[in-house]
Formats: sequence, structure tokens, C-alpha cells
Amino acid sequence: MATAIERAVRQKEHLLVQAGTGTGKSLAYLTPALLVDGPVVVSTATLALQNQLVEHDLPRLAEAVEPVLGRRPTFAVLKGRHHYLCVAKLEHADEEEPTDTLFDDAPARATQWLGEAGRLGKQILRVQEWAEKTKTGDRDELDPGVDDTAWRQVSMPARDCVGAARCPYGAECFAEASRARAREADIVVTNHSLLAVDMLAERNIVPPHKLLIVDEAHELADRVSSAAQAELTPDAVERAAKRARPLIPPAVADSLAGAADALTVGLADLPAGRLTTGLPPLLHQALLLTDAATRAALEAIGDIKADDPDPVRKQQAKATLDDVSTTTQRLLEESDFDVAWVEKSDMGSGRRAVVVAPLSVAGTLASNLYDDRTVVATSATLTLGGRFDTVARSLGLPVATPASPAAAPVPAARSGSGLNPDAPPVCGDGWTSLDVGSPFDYPKQGILYVAAHLPRPAASGLPDGAGEELLKLVEALGGRTLGLFSSRRAATQAAELLRAKTDLPILLQGEETLPILVRKFKEQKESCLFGVMSLWQGVDVPGDACQLVVIDRLPFPRPDEPLAAARAAAVDATGGSGFAAVSVPIAAVRLAQGVGRLIRSTGDKGVVAVLDSRLETARGYGAFLRKSLPPFWYTTRPDVAIGALQRLAKP
Repeated sequence: MATAIERAVRQKEHLLVQAGTGTGKSLAYLTPALLVDGPVVVSTATLALQNQLVEHDLPRLAEAVEPVLGRRPTFAVLKGRHHYLCVAKLEHADEEEPTDTLFDDAPARATQWLGEAGRLGKQILRVQEWAEKTKTGDRDELDPGVDDTAWRQVSMPARDCVGAARCPYGAECFAEASRARAREADIVVTNHSLLAVDMLAERNIVPPHKLLIVDEAHELADRVSSAAQAELTPDAVERAAKRARPLIPPAVADSLAGAADALTVGLADLPAGRLTTGLPPLLHQALLLTDAATRAALEAIGDIKADDPDPVRKQQAKATLDDVSTTTQRLLEESDFDVAWVEKSDMGSGRRAVVVAPLSVAGTLASNLYDDRTVVATSATLTLGGRFDTVARSLGLPVATPASPAAAPVPAARSGSGLNPDAPPVCGDGWTSLDVGSPFDYPKQGILYVAAHLPRPAASGLPDGAGEELLKLVEALGGRTLGLFSSRRAATQAAELLRAKTDLPILLQGEETLPILVRKFKEQKESCLFGVMSLWQGVDVPGDACQLVVIDRLPFPRPDEPLAAARAAAVDATGGSGFAAVSVPIAAVRLAQGVGRLIRSTGDKGVVAVLDSRLETARGYGAFLRKSLPPFWYTTRPDVAIGALQRLAKP
């Protein structure tokens, strides 16, 4: 992998690398990165990987190569502005009220408000004390931490910032200092969300560089979609009106408040889901009122001048109004390249929003990601169905037609011992690919068991047959089970069943924080941990604490997921299969991530049990999904899976 990256940089070609868990891929890409002239940017999807790079991999690498290079390489972390303490905001923190705890019209909740205010005040006081000692202002260094409500009072989102030149505290800005450190570093570690914002808004946050390494690259397109997504709520319009009121004529402020009321009415009777036939009349009228009101307010505020008495608050008001205005105009445009839908909270808060997102970000990535730099995209799950094509398309890379040799299936170099480093890579126009295999002997370390005898899953929740199968498997092993479920209802039903039928400790996501649940799962050998989608990627439990991973059904996107549904419909409209082009690849990535929870080290052994017969019986996509998984020993026989688990259960 290191050799391939060095060659890609030299030949100015982009590179896709599939590197399984345990290959040491971070060292494989960091080492050749040190030979590049100028800074190298590494982007990750998760804080866990970002911390691993900065706290462990990079310090060890810097120490190891110092005698070779004759100097110690430097590295820096680059996060969004809101991760850093804002000195200007801290000066007014005592005057701020919690934006998500407004009790102005609820006298009965006055006591609660006072309690919240007292707790908030204590947290802000602790931040103020920390501010006198910290050198970075990075929230992650505040221990013990504060909650999100408190942190919002002392941090500044990028859109609200007036810039160092206009801010009276610009010389003391922690965010600007972090950017300065990044410009001087050999390796800059950032995240996909900040990379996406940098691309879409052209903010030049990330320093100029010749090599970009995208780790956890299977997440990039979704993070760019999220960055390009916008929502509008009545609360957002009311907040814009409140911030702008001291700066605009009363009549303009009243028109903003009226627009918020109109938006509340326009969303009141609309069902949650995609707006497939355009904007409903009441919602359209509300958006027109909002557009006119925000334009008038922005014109009334005018430009920020050097002699403004409070440029920070003026910028905050303008930024909030500009967000509302931009989103409103985007919704009114009703572009064929956007998808709009209505969201309603299922938590009883009554929150309603209208959301707009791009139908695809492949074109955005093609236009903005690859110019003037080499991009290396890597992940443990870059091949779907044994090919790089699907992920390459999602990342905006050109893919040859199926008849072309460049689109041929990836060579089956699945284990490290069988990899031929001189084999020609699979490639497209301007990019190449490589599957470096895995250090794990999957056929000997694990079994993939598909319960093919179970009926095809239909209703939501956990079917009786699947519940009985789950019980047999867990009892055969005596716990040590990670249950990955397609819905919270199914996970809860599974937990209730096991609690009623066994004496095993059953941990259920939502009953405690995820870090505590994972710690208990590791420490209590006979425990089971059941949960939903965040567990499919976020759990790393090597050893015998996790020897059975159960997946209740194939993780296809739900029919009510607006973006996936719209993308599938767009493919159908062109004569293709939206299910095959959109739903199956999503399920393949999710399934591979879930299955990957089992084997985390060379000594791990266990069984992955999929309680969805379609993985065996579905013609076409069943085989595609199985090819997207590690090459476990495969069986559909319950007795084989039960026997293996019983042998693992023996001391």
C-alpha cells in the first residue's frame, strides 16, 4: 500500500485502496506522506480514528523516522471553528440564554429554567477558569467537559465569525492559531465534514497541499451530502428575527415574526416525507414571505464596518438571516438536482422542518476534490460485490463501461499471504485501485451463517422465528453476543426475549450511554449488547468478549428515507433499477461494516449469524452482498453454527 501511494503521487494518479482491519493502513499511508513536498492532509470520518492518528500513530512514526529524515516531522489537527473556545463569545457568555431552552412563554417551567440557568452558569464559570490556562482552546482538552448547551455559549460557528481582522480579540483567537499551526505542519489531520465545508464554501480552511488521504472513504459522499443539506424551521426564522431586532426597523422585525408563524401553519398538516409534487400552496406562500422578510432585514442591517460598536453581534445576526434566506431561495427554486422533504420529530417535541439536499454529490466531488492534488481514498469496505466501481462512482471518479478491462472484477487477493504486489491494479481514467487483503484468515477464524430456513422478513420488529433462532444461538455460546438490529423496536424485543428466557446480562442501547455499554460488554464476559445503526460501525471489541454477531435483517434503506428514495426514483426514471443502483450498495456497505465487528485481531474466532434468508435465497443481490463481505466459511445449516458456538463456549 505504501509503495502504491508513492507511485500514485509520483505519477499524479488518484488511488483507491481497500485495506482490511489489522493491516496497519494508517502507517501505510502516513509513511509515504512524509516524502511529499509540502503539507499532506489526512481526512477521517470519526473522532476515534482522528484521535488514534494524533495520539498514537503519528507520535510513534515521527520518533521512528527522525534518524532517517534528520528532523522530526510535525503534525497538527484541524477542526471546525466551533470546536474551539471563542474569546469574544466568552466575554458575553453570561449574557447569553440557552437557545434550545426558551421558556419565555411557559411560567410553569420557571423553576426548571432557574435550575438550567444555574447549572449552565457553573459550567461557563469552569470554562472561564480553563480559558486562563489552555494553550489550544480545543474543547476535547476540557476535562471534565461541558454539555453542548454550555459550549454553544462560548464557541463561535464559522458563519457567525467576523474574521480575525475585524474581531477585537483576533490576535488571541484559538481557531486562527490552529490554522496557523496546520499551515506549518508536515501532516494535517482533519475530518470529512470540515473537508466538505472547505470544498463547498471555498473557505480555504485546509492549507494548500499536493496529497489528500481520505480514510474511511466509504463515508465521504454521505458527509458531503450532509454538508450540502439545509433545513428551515419556524424556530430558525424566530431566532433570526430575535437576533436582528435591535438592528432593523420594527416593521421588518414584525414581518420576520409573521413569516415564522406562516411557516408553522404551512408545515402543520403536512405529513413527514418527500415532497414529490412540488411545494404545497401554504408552504410555498410561507417561503415567499420568509424570502421577502429576510431580504429586507439583510438590506436594513447593511455591511459590517470597522467602526461598528459590536461587529460580532452584527455578524451573528447577518449570518443567521443569510442562512434562512439562502435555504428559502433554494427551496423556492425547486431544482431538479435537489430533493426536498418534511421532517417531524418522533420525540413529542412537535418540531417540524422542511429539508433540502442534493440528489447526488458525485458531480460536486468530481469538480472539487481532484484538481491540483493527488487523492488516496482508503477504507476496509471499498469493494462492493468484489468491485471498486460503485464506490468510485459515488466519489465522482469516471468508471469504464462493463466491457472494458478496467471494469473487470477485482482480483481475489483477499489474504495478505496471497497478495501479489506486482499484479496490475484495476483502474479507471486517471485512477487506479488496489485491494491489499487482510492479515486475518477469515475461513479459519469465522463462520458466516445465514438462516435460510426462516421466512422472508415482512413486518417491522423481530419476527417470532428470528427471535427463536437468536435465543438458540445465544444460549449455545452463553452470551458474548453483539446484536445489530434494523430498528429500535426489534432491538428492544430481542432484549426483552433474552431477559425473559435467560439469566444473561443483556445491555440495550439507549438504556445507558454507548461508551458505558461497550465497556460493560467488554468486561462482563457473558453479556450481550443489542442496538441499532451506530453499533454497526462504532464497536471494537477484540478477543472472546464478542464471538457472535447477529444481524436481524439486511440493512436496506427504509422506504421513508427521502434521499435514498429520491435517488432510486431518479435511476428508475432513466430506465435503470433504483433498487440495484442505490438500495443494494447502501445495504452492502452497512452489512460489511456490521459483519466487520466480529474479527478484530488475528486471534479472534466466532460466528456471524444473519437471520434474513434473502442473503441466501435472493437471486442477484444476495450473491452481490455476500461478495461484499470477508470470505468467511459459509453455511446455511443451523446445526453447524450451533455446534461451532458450543465448542467456543467450552473453557
